[in-house]
Amino acid sequence: RNRRERLEKLSRPERVRLALEELGPTYVKLGQVLSTRPDLIPVDFIIELAKLQDEVPPFDVNEVDRIIAAELGAAPDEVFTSFERIPLASASIGQVHRATLAEGEQVAVKVQRPGIKKVIEVDLEIMLHMATLMERHIEEIAFFRPVKIVEEFAKALEREIDYTVEAVNMERMAGQFLSDRTVYIPKVYHDLSTQRVLTAEFVDGIKISQVDRLDDAGLNRRKITRRGSDILLRQIFDFGFFHGDPHPGNLFVLPGEVICLLDF
Repeated sequence: RNRRERLEKLSRPERVRLALEELGPTYVKLGQVLSTRPDLIPVDFIIELAKLQDEVPPFDVNEVDRIIAAELGAAPDEVFTSFERIPLASASIGQVHRATLAEGEQVAVKVQRPGIKKVIEVDLEIMLHMATLMERHIEEIAFFRPVKIVEEFAKALEREIDYTVEAVNMERMAGQFLSDRTVYIPKVYHDLSTQRVLTAEFVDGIKISQVDRLDDAGLNRRKITRRGSDILLRQIFDFGFFHGDPHPGNLFVLPGEVICLLDF
């Protein structure tokens, strides 16, 4: 009864966002995808679902210790000079902790959620079943071929839960923009990265959607917009290899209107 009273105070977009969080990582990822599609859903839903980009409830730090020990062969305190217990960001597949290497370099350590592979497999089976029913029985939705959408979504998620793929993507992208000083790609530490842990250079920037902070820092929004579109178009038309998830949580702005890409 009390729960119902609490929920009644929330807007419908807030309830949808909470439902996706409760359903787990696969549905959070779906919410992230929808949060970048104002052509499909209303603006009030876009604003609320955008919180799923990097504000998902974190998982227990003891699990973080266990996964790092299993993947890197030692506890975080033994691998890193310092390791922040509170995550910088938490998303659908993993969460990011700031750490320091013995040489003093600041790094971002992304740790995958425990048991995520099995959870995603079960969720995708359910989604595929629902999509099949929709395609067979709802004429208006069949036009959008929901089964194909789920299959494509599944392929993308399968690649996303292997951090070695992301490490290779980062280095390939860095090579493409090697001579372009308007783009920054963080360095990868291969000796501290595995399928479930990814260690990369820590970059302190302003999220591209934080317009007030960009203005306070004296950054030129027009230049940022122009560079952002140039970067996207070059990836597609010059390289044929592009960032597939460019939501605001994955785009930082550095001094000099330099665009930093994250989460590959």
